Amino acid sequence: MKFVDEAYIDISAGDGGAGCVSFRHEKYKEFGGPNGGDGGRGGHVFAVADPNLNTLVDYRFSRRHDAKRGEHGMGSDMFGAAGADITLKMPVGTIITDAETGEVLYELLQPGEVITIAKGGDGGFGNLRFKSAINRPPRQKPPGWPGEKKRLKLELKVLADVGLLGMPNAGKSTLITAISNARPRIADYPFTTLHPNLGVVRVGPEQSFVVADLPGLIEGASEGAGLGHLFLRHLQRTRLLLHVIDMAPFDDGVDTVAQAKAIANELKKYDADLYAKPRWLVLNKMDMIASDARADLVKDFVRRLKFKGPVFEISALSREGCEPLIRAVYAHLQALQLKASEPQQIDPRFADPAQ
Repeated sequence: MKFVDEAYIDISAGDGGAGCVSFRHEKYKEFGGPNGGDGGRGGHVFAVADPNLNTLVDYRFSRRHDAKRGEHGMGSDMFGAAGADITLKMPVGTIITDAETGEVLYELLQPGEVITIAKGGDGGFGNLRFKSAINRPPRQKPPGWPGEKKRLKLELKVLADVGLLGMPNAGKSTLITAISNARPRIADYPFTTLHPNLGVVRVGPEQSFVVADLPGLIEGASEGAGLGHLFLRHLQRTRLLLHVIDMAPFDDGVDTVAQAKAIANELKKYDADLYAKPRWLVLNKMDMIASDARADLVKDFVRRLKFKGPVFEISALSREGCEPLIRAVYAHLQALQLKASEPQQIDPRFADPAQ
């Protein structure tokens, strides 16, 4: 598959250079004194969030990343040069975890964000640093400190406002093509989508949101069945889930209600917080159903599913009903943003009495 959302790397910051033991030798200055410089700092290892990347595939084939060590100190009060730093470009949304302990160390959430993931060692002091009244000819020269060495796990969770989920061939790729600038592969067979696709939906001149189309889920996905289980993690950062339902399956014996319940159950088994996210029903392929039969079909479907949330009837192919859907989604996201920006109410028991 083209999309790679997990990789392991070994990084090593540079060691510091050793200090120098040196004494000044000048004509007519028999006791010139120490002039050994410090060693240089070892190179750091940085990670930067690059918005032009959407995969960790580069780190599947390049796992070792070492910064340069600092140069040793020299005589004549010359300090060693610092080792060259290295910068690793990673997609926005990358989580960096200690591979040994499983502790989450960093998250790259903002484009252009730079973090230090391994610090270079400091250089050792030259003997110039140890000069004192009782230590006139110092001969100490500590070695440089070692740089940090880590084994890291990189995990990518795409940053999208809205996630599309549903059974294979439900029309998710057609929908994201209809409402956004994404152009995923579309075909009339299941599992056409093999990796997540991101699209920007433009609602107005300065009004937009990001939607993610994931591979189709099947029953047992949370245990590893199908392809969708590999990408369920990408739904965890979304703020709204659109559950796309194929209302006109090729096989008349398919129970669409049972399929919808199976998808919801897979979300619940994978992550309770993911299951608790707002989820709307998007009933797709309504253009293939006779207009006089639509109302009864939708009413019976919602009743059997016992669904209480918003329901939208669309045809992603003809774009019928897509405009009201994206406007409702944008309004919902704006409401969530306003709610998040409101000042939190402080419990009077914990209020500062001085205020």
